[in-house]
Amino acid sequence: MNLLNRASMKSISLIQMAHQNQGLGSIIRGSSRFFSTEADDASQGQSQEPSNPFLQNPSSGLVYGRLSGITKHTLKSDVVNLLEGCNLGLDDVKVEYSRSYMPSSIMLQFPSRNAYNAALRGISRKGRLFRLERADRSQWDLIAPFDGKAILLQGIPRNALPDDIERFLTGCQYDTSSMQIFMRQTNQGPIRMAVVRFLSPALAAHAQITKNRGFCLNNQISVQVLL
Repeated sequence: MNLLNRASMKSISLIQMAHQNQGLGSIIRGSSRFFSTEADDASQGQSQEPSNPFLQNPSSGLVYGRLSGITKHTLKSDVVNLLEGCNLGLDDVKVEYSRSYMPSSIMLQFPSRNAYNAALRGISRKGRLFRLERADRSQWDLIAPFDGKAILLQGIPRNALPDDIERFLTGCQYDTSSMQIFMRQTNQGPIRMAVVRFLSPALAAHAQITKNRGFCLNNQISVQVLL
């Protein structure tokens, strides 16, 4: 009888231990699911966070440069051809003039830092007379380009009136209200000049072709298209 009681008590103990183990297993499984869900939420949260700006590709964004070593005969198209492969268009090129309207440098707008670096390499290979250096957006914004729609008249007689200049430009289609007459100091001394604007580059080029080296009163006039 005692043996029977001990056997039954042992069976009851085993059953209780099995129930306890099942409860512990369910707790462990539940906690593992909890930690797994928590980790997934954390990883999703990290993927939704905005990217660190310091880790973004530094080659993106506009970059500005100043090209020096140009002459008064350097055209925008010459610069675009020189920097072929840098994704530059004519609208990305601005000519910077001195007070006497001599071209002093050219401002460039590159689509990326990679394009700017490519321009540096290109100039070192085939444009040793030029020098390219970084510039600011503010320097680019300060320049109002003429876009080939204006001409510069140099050598105007001091006693010439606006009517005399208009007679000199007879046959040219230009904006008469845009004429600006002024005096500038040059290497040859003070010279009287005038800037006249046209409606298109073609009309300005026609004036340069037909009027360059013509005479206003007794002075020979030099006509230059402003870019």
